[in-house]
Amino acid sequence: MGKLIDDFNSYREKMNEKILAADNKVMKRIYSVDTLTYQDGALSSKTKEMLGLATSMVLRCDDCVKYHLGKCYDLGVTTAEVFEIFSVANLVGGTIVIPHTRRAVEYWEELLNQ
Repeated sequence: MGKLIDDFNSYREKMNEKILAADNKVMKRIYSVDTLTYQDGALSSKTKEMLGLATSMVLRCDDCVKYHLGKCYDLGVTTAEVFEIFSVANLVGGTIVIPHTRRAVEYWEELLNQ
């Protein structure tokens, strides 16, 4: 894997372990709801991850964007689909989303080249 991917995944895993080790009921439930939300239902998990990516871009959360890009990659989302997601996010979020799109493209390219 590339450095961006390794750094992101290592940090996320380390910090999630610390958060969950605190044994806080609310935090555990939030994590559980997050996991349940992205399972197949009326919408496929692939569609839900694409929605997660678009909304994360609009919210300008780079960590969330990286997470959803990784899940989209794992679920077989194509580069063409990713750029359509970017299009929607930039339309809805405005030009302030462009810097996040740049970083998202960099991360997507690293995913593709792993």
